Amino acid sequence: MGRHFVLILLLLLCRQSIAQQNWLPINSFYKDQLLANKLDQTYNEGSFYPANESVANLIPAILDSTPQYYTITHILYQKHLFEINGKDAFITISPTVNISYGKDFGDTNRRNLLHNTRGVIVEGDLFKKFSFSTSFYENQARFSPYETNYYESVGEHYPNADTTYNVQNAVIPGAGRTKPFKDDGFDYAYATGYFVYAPINLLHISAGNNPQFIGDGHRSLLLSDNSYSAPYFRVDWNLTTNFNFTYYRSRQINLLRRSATSSAEVYYETKGYSVNYFTFKPTKKTSISLFEGSIWNRGDDSISRFSHPLYFNPLPIASGIILKGQDEVTTLLGLNLSHQLADKHRLYGQVILNDFDGSKVGYQIGYRGYNFFGLKDFMLQLEHNGIPRGVYETSNRRRNYAHFNLPLAHSKGSGFNEFILRTNYEIQNFYIDVSSVLYLTKDYSAISHLVIENDEGASNETIFYQKIELGYRFNRKINLKTFVAYRFRSTTDSFTQTANIIEFGLQTALTNHYNDF
Repeated sequence: MGRHFVLILLLLLCRQSIAQQNWLPINSFYKDQLLANKLDQTYNEGSFYPANESVANLIPAILDSTPQYYTITHILYQKHLFEINGKDAFITISPTVNISYGKDFGDTNRRNLLHNTRGVIVEGDLFKKFSFSTSFYENQARFSPYETNYYESVGEHYPNADTTYNVQNAVIPGAGRTKPFKDDGFDYAYATGYFVYAPINLLHISAGNNPQFIGDGHRSLLLSDNSYSAPYFRVDWNLTTNFNFTYYRSRQINLLRRSATSSAEVYYETKGYSVNYFTFKPTKKTSISLFEGSIWNRGDDSISRFSHPLYFNPLPIASGIILKGQDEVTTLLGLNLSHQLADKHRLYGQVILNDFDGSKVGYQIGYRGYNFFGLKDFMLQLEHNGIPRGVYETSNRRRNYAHFNLPLAHSKGSGFNEFILRTNYEIQNFYIDVSSVLYLTKDYSAISHLVIENDEGASNETIFYQKIELGYRFNRKINLKTFVAYRFRSTTDSFTQTANIIEFGLQTALTNHYNDF
């Protein structure tokens, strides 16, 4: 997905009309805008994100159309830094940043918090039916104690001679593993990329490693962008006006070094991941989707092999039933439901069942509403998630529903009830974004999804998280904004410090990095 790939494509350009097949950015800002129904008709495509620009032509609907009389303001508010528009191609190049500074007044060590991200994103539409994107991010960061403790607890595992493991190098949700930065910070880099090919209007074929998300909620119980990006192959096919099908295959990783040696060159343990996702749309405002997400055996710390041939099977449920009890696959079944009550009101929900076990059932129910009190860009979201302990775990822990030592679905894993209130409002580029999250945990462990079992005791605590962000959004194409934010986190666990954070900065927010856990 890098520079060489882009250069080869540019050399192959021919005189045809330009495509628009790129995925929309997956940041929650774009989903909030998409589900506000600013398009000609209600968006009702089954909730497998990111959405495709050819299906959801969102950017023109939200772009600032205010006249700009200077090149610098035109770029700042309405364009990418570089836009190359030719007969056969449209290429855009933009820098990405996340430069912020803050203080956690709940931290007894009074450390300064910081985030320093520099990157670049290149996107292009080539030929009539082809689009691509590639991006790179270099980061140094210092986080609050509650974030730091969690990131370090899910680090990669290195084997010792006595079959035990050491945990090293923290893992950042949505960003990957780290190395030390100064005494108490993290240094990490990550890259994403993909291409999309549309041989016909109703078929999109893509491959890459960009984040994925299923559902209309703030959380997903099926598949979310919480974990690290994984290489994948994806096919989206509109079978008829009322039926969609998404075929998704990926290779996932447990951050567990093989035991042959403890050197840094040893491979991690891998596993297969497959999703079959069928959507039925009985009306233009309702979608019902059947989800099958399966984790496949590809060996252990001494043996590496291919997944069972049924890994490629597109029919849901069949593989799990045929291979039940053979230590080959663990299947998460689910339903995703979405219904537009009126132009500006939407109900949504999810139900999950792990490996045909009736004791491992989770659910989500939520509501989105827009334009309350006559305010054009006002959004209100209410959501409840109930996920019992062990929903994403299995007897063979190598097939737990996790990737890169992070949960594949809900960012907090399992073992809690969660209540979410989100609201945001924007007027003349100024915005306010408020989110409140309440967790009631039961038999909860933040690292129960890891391959290596541990003796961490399960907790029963109440956690409250509050964030208020004020800012000014310059450019909706790349979500460039300057902001000041207040974050507060309290818990009934007397051994955990309270977070009381004020931070400010400049950010290009194209992806999500969850810290509301």
